[in-house]
Amino acid sequence: MSDYILEVNNLKKYFSIKGGVFWKEIGKVYAVDDVSIKIKPGETVGLVGESGCGKSTLGRTICRLYEPTNGDILFNNINIIKIKKMKFKDIRKNIQMIFQDPYESLNPRHTVGDIIAEPFIVHKIGNAKERIENVVKLLNQVGLQEDCINRFPHEFSGGQRQRIGIARAIALNPKLIICDEPVSALDVSIQSQILNLLLDLQNKLKLTYLFIAHDLAVVKHISDRVAVMYLGKIVEFTDADTIYKRPLHPYTKALVSAIPVPDPTKRAKRQVLKGDVPSPINPPKGCRFHTRCPYAVDICKKVEPILKQADNDLKIDHLVSCHRVNEI
Repeated sequence: MSDYILEVNNLKKYFSIKGGVFWKEIGKVYAVDDVSIKIKPGETVGLVGESGCGKSTLGRTICRLYEPTNGDILFNNINIIKIKKMKFKDIRKNIQMIFQDPYESLNPRHTVGDIIAEPFIVHKIGNAKERIENVVKLLNQVGLQEDCINRFPHEFSGGQRQRIGIARAIALNPKLIICDEPVSALDVSIQSQILNLLLDLQNKLKLTYLFIAHDLAVVKHISDRVAVMYLGKIVEFTDADTIYKRPLHPYTKALVSAIPVPDPTKRAKRQVLKGDVPSPINPPKGCRFHTRCPYAVDICKKVEPILKQADNDLKIDHLVSCHRVNEI
């Protein structure tokens, strides 16, 4: 038996591009390309990277909102890719998702009570009275009042709507929650409240999180380990403290250098990346980061680096995908 609640092995998700007179496939978007990641029960793994790098696609593919192109997704040692959609309902109870936009993820025609009760109806749990009792309990858990039950989403602020989304996500007592940038659309003052709520629920309900974000400061606050993603691939993966204090991949170093320093007397050394992110339709050969990397050499342009354990003096798992990791 594995020690991990989630094991993603060599996962790929490509989107077809169709065109021409006969609407045939003329290309592919390599959104997620050969990604492997493991998460232990009760921990939070942060997934960071620039917009368009494939973070959200990876999260949605793990939930099977997108069907994977190739690879394996093991949840509690069960390969959920091999389970047919009709039989996926039992797995779905244990893998839930909190979406990025609290305005778009809630049905505007349903009351809050209907939205939170929907998981119980779909899975045929309890009668009408019991569902109302459960909804009230969930509202209290996320810091909302009982009188919210008959109100509509447009009557709430962004932070309150995200609390409603969180209540819906935890309704069936899941084991794993994919948090797809759950605070990026919120004010900074509200972000900390939602993050603290997620941490509190994790401790109370023994939840496991895959926390997707592009803000490294936010990820640092909540994550035990952090995976850095660039153009469909994981380029570095280790514990949160190490990734901020001793990043090894050039891309991670640039991201960490961009974190604001909360001291006006100190000026951080920024590592500004030149050029634009290449298109996922036609990713560069070799290392996908070599077109923007200041340390790139010929091998970087020809041979794709493998994500492997770094040769350092730290007695921790520190996976890095870089040919020159020991030279820079």
